[in-house]
Amino acid sequence: MKILAGLSVISWDDVREGVVLNLGEDELAAKALEIPGSVAYSPLINSHDHLVGNWVPRAGDKRPYPNSHIWVEDMKDSFSFHERSQFWINDGSFQHMEPAALAIARLGAYKNLFSGCSIVQDHGPIQNSAYYDSMPIIVARNYRQCHSITLGNWWGGESAAQEMKLSQSKMPFIIHLGEGTDEITKAEFAKLTEQHLLQKNTLMIHGIAFTENEIKRIAEVGASVCWCPTSNLYLIGETFKIDAAIKHGANVVIGTDSTMSGAVNLIAELDVIHQQFPHLELNLLYKMVTENAVRALYLDPAYGRLNPENTRNLLLTDQIDKDPFHNLLTLDMSSIKLLMVDGIPRYGDSEYLDLLPGNDVEYTIFRTGKREKFVIGDPQEINDQIDAALGYHKDFPFLPF
Repeated sequence: MKILAGLSVISWDDVREGVVLNLGEDELAAKALEIPGSVAYSPLINSHDHLVGNWVPRAGDKRPYPNSHIWVEDMKDSFSFHERSQFWINDGSFQHMEPAALAIARLGAYKNLFSGCSIVQDHGPIQNSAYYDSMPIIVARNYRQCHSITLGNWWGGESAAQEMKLSQSKMPFIIHLGEGTDEITKAEFAKLTEQHLLQKNTLMIHGIAFTENEIKRIAEVGASVCWCPTSNLYLIGETFKIDAAIKHGANVVIGTDSTMSGAVNLIAELDVIHQQFPHLELNLLYKMVTENAVRALYLDPAYGRLNPENTRNLLLTDQIDKDPFHNLLTLDMSSIKLLMVDGIPRYGDSEYLDLLPGNDVEYTIFRTGKREKFVIGDPQEINDQIDAALGYHKDFPFLPF
């Protein structure tokens, strides 16, 4: 199956016109699908989310917080936490196969799907295979984790040292670190290094408290930092020293945290970064949500670059801005023409569905704006379940209906 004509194909260091996208050799391979006025991207990767935390509005009445550990407790008194509890009562367990918990987690995965993501990292205790298999996009499952240096692995899992050992340096070890401005969070990086937890496969989330020398050390080791500026600025009032990271060549990726503190989705996160840090080149931000994320999460490189010869992963959008990187910031749920992940259409304009592989998959058809869309599975059913539990309609800004 091929898509032809009128495409701008974009990668981190390459922009080309009129490239043929080969979607695999099957019985439809002889057909050509012409989609003019479009831009083709490698789908985006959200390197940090808490899928069960994607509820609105944001929580945090006592901002700015000196550290996020205080917010974790304050959040439990928020309107969002109590409203969510009408649908799912969190008993302190972070095993999310219980039906209501799984439904919210899948809702969080749809948040990412509708913003053009193929992969999201759900930071929390590792779940069983059925959890990951139930998701509409890829939720990374090969990792080890600890909540934080200060709070330890309170939400489940082994000690930080044991989790790192279990990684065998073959998958990321993920940990919240330096999420604050007080002496507690400023001391966390030193504690991490003292425990021999700063290694090439370490992915540190937030890093607000990191000094330039610490960032230089991260770059020297080859470790990664996930930058979540919307959440940082909302909760703490400061964020990671991105310019120091770029100066020293640290591997930086981008995450949304959850909508309890962060942006509506990854596109909104990129827009906030562009507004707050307009000197940063947009092609560099694109690299952070593609190639850099592949490196940090130990993913197959195919997920980080568009391959016109065998395009199994594709984000095809309207061309609204001539500059493809600026065009990415204009993206909304209606302007995604096609999202394919692992060769399976996940979301897009319904007119293309019958022309693409994967038609044995169940889809839901709906309208957003003036366009008819398809989506894998049925996110509307999840929204209906939540409405039934609440007794009124709950509007989630990351859903297109």
